[in-house]
Amino acid sequence: MKKVLGILLVVALVLGMCACGAKTPAATDAPKADAPKADAPKADAPKADAKKVIKVGIVNNPPSESGYRAANVADMEKVFTEANGYKASTFYSLKNDEQLNAAKQFITDGVDYLLLSAAATDGWDAVLKSAKEAGVKVFLFDRMIKADESLYEAAVVSDMANQGTTAVNWLKAQKLPEYNVIHIQGAMGSDAQIGRTAALDAEFKAGTMKKVVQQTATWDEAQAKKIVESVINSKEKFNVIYAENDGMAKGAVAALDEAGITHGVGKDVVVMGFDCNKWALRELLAKKWNYDGQCSPFQAKVIDEMIKSGKVASKKVISEEKGFDANTLTQADIDTYGLGE
Repeated sequence: MKKVLGILLVVALVLGMCACGAKTPAATDAPKADAPKADAPKADAPKADAKKVIKVGIVNNPPSESGYRAANVADMEKVFTEANGYKASTFYSLKNDEQLNAAKQFITDGVDYLLLSAAATDGWDAVLKSAKEAGVKVFLFDRMIKADESLYEAAVVSDMANQGTTAVNWLKAQKLPEYNVIHIQGAMGSDAQIGRTAALDAEFKAGTMKKVVQQTATWDEAQAKKIVESVINSKEKFNVIYAENDGMAKGAVAALDEAGITHGVGKDVVVMGFDCNKWALRELLAKKWNYDGQCSPFQAKVIDEMIKSGKVASKKVISEEKGFDANTLTQADIDTYGLGE
């Protein structure tokens, strides 16, 4: 009996040890079972690493304004796309008050960046201060405005005053026996109008050139044609048309053609435009126009690089531009610098 009891005791002891051995793996495996919970943040990592969509509000002049503006709008649309990480909303107007209201709405909507080509240089302080308070970063493009530079990140613009100076210096270098100028201005108060007007105004004031008429056509071809028709009908003498964009120069030339007045190289009237549309440069190449001032519409890529890098190398980035003379212009120049088709 004692022998049997001894055997039973040994068996019970062995079974007890086996039971303890069975529990040990379960206890050892417990951390492994909980491992997915510990690694949960890694599962969320792709969301954290995903690129944030950058919300951009663009306030611009309408593409119908000119060939330059159509090229500028196309450039902005090419860069600020969903594929490039942006959600872009755009508002177009030639009226400064409408642009101001649109900019306010973009700020209210919570855009990350406000990109601005202002219809007029004045009146932007309050809006830019609101943007700053809301954490919205502002970039100017194409045109400057009258505002403290602390209110915007950077301005990627043309030097409109230099465009005017370059054009007027070219005109003076022609050494005409007299300068009787029809001056057709762009939208009054815009940076382009102010800059392209200033150098010519200085000549009028100095008496080196005569102002036959100085009137705005607000970038419009048909209105420019009417201005020149009015001068022709008045019988007042003129020999220079200084139009602040190509479209207005085209309208002016249409009036000359209808009146049988010659224009271009070696002709009765010197014709000057701005923007360097390809069709306008072809007029120079045919020597029907005399001069065209370049205005680069390509600012989007520079702004995109500043936004993506978070670095602003310069507060004001000036586009490289020059003027073209009908006597030296080449087809290669048209292919390289011309806008549109």
